[in-house]
Amino acid sequence: MSDPTSRELINSICRGFPGAEVSDPWGGGHDAWKVGGKMFACIGAVTPGVSVKTDGIETAQMLIDAGVGVKAPYFHRSWVNLPWETEEDELRYRLENSYRLVRKSLTKKIQSQLDPFE
Repeated sequence: MSDPTSRELINSICRGFPGAEVSDPWGGGHDAWKVGGKMFACIGAVTPGVSVKTDGIETAQMLIDAGVGVKAPYFHRSWVNLPWETEEDELRYRLENSYRLVRKSLTKKIQSQLDPFE
């Protein structure tokens, strides 16, 4: 079961990113955050925490080895799952980084339709 405070905090952070939208594509209580139709964060219905994209498999493995996160189930190896207990600053940083990576991968046309992100 998810910690409602943590879910609310994550959703609050993600809601502040320009063009970010949340959906439950698989049903059952997932919060899948996307920008330009591409996912940058996902809160699962069962696994505690939030899964985020990193800049590569090496970074994900480094975060796992350092105890910051665990392998994100069902996602590519460049994704990690951050537990509910993750410090807010670290959580915010990892969510912002994931958002920036995904936003940067969008077409120039889609990027131009989004408000700037500092």
